[in-house]
Amino acid sequence: MVLIQILLILAVVVLLLLFLRHHGTTKTAAGVKIGFVLFMVLAVVAVIRPQWVSWLAEVVGVGRGTDLMLYGLIVAFGFATINTYLRFKELELRYARLARAIAIRGAEAPAEIDEKTAA
Repeated sequence: MVLIQILLILAVVVLLLLFLRHHGTTKTAAGVKIGFVLFMVLAVVAVIRPQWVSWLAEVVGVGRGTDLMLYGLIVAFGFATINTYLRFKELELRYARLARAIAIRGAEAPAEIDEKTAA
């Protein structure tokens, strides 16, 4: 194996471990975890056997394996961006609901106005 292959495989393993370790306690969907693991496995295969990527690129009608990898990364980046955006929107909604609940809980009843002070 070439040094760059070893470094890339180590990077993929570290990313995989970080993802599984830090997202195991959150409400990450199982499908997202499975998709990420598959993506990382495919990354390792692409590093070890780049000729397989070139073969797959020819099968699906893309000129080169590097182009196929670029297209796959574009789709993965789009997915990650949308996923992050949706999570932030969900957090915004949660914070707004929390702020409303705190405001309602801390609200005071209006003081009664007696007729002497109103006149």
